[in-house]
Amino acid sequence: MTLQAEFDEAAENVKKLKTMPGNEDLLELYALFKQGTVGDNTTDRPGMLDFKGKAKWDAWTTKKGMSKEDAQQKYIEKAKGLIASIGLQ
Repeated sequence: MTLQAEFDEAAENVKKLKTMPGNEDLLELYALFKQGTVGDNTTDRPGMLDFKGKAKWDAWTTKKGMSKEDAQQKYIEKAKGLIASIGLQ
């Protein structure tokens, strides 16, 4: 299976977790997904009242410089860990 196929499968499986992971896990998944699909964050930081948007932007920005392949691999590993601990529906 190619890295992209594994990444796509992991992204689909994350949507099927039995329960919602915690905020830290969600932000990590978001950041790795964005880095693995888009690359470095080049967008402007959201306004001061957009707390959720800022948290997501900050998480993604921490991955700056990471290759798309590395981000995809780390996403797969994170997803597998969550699936192992939470389980799928």
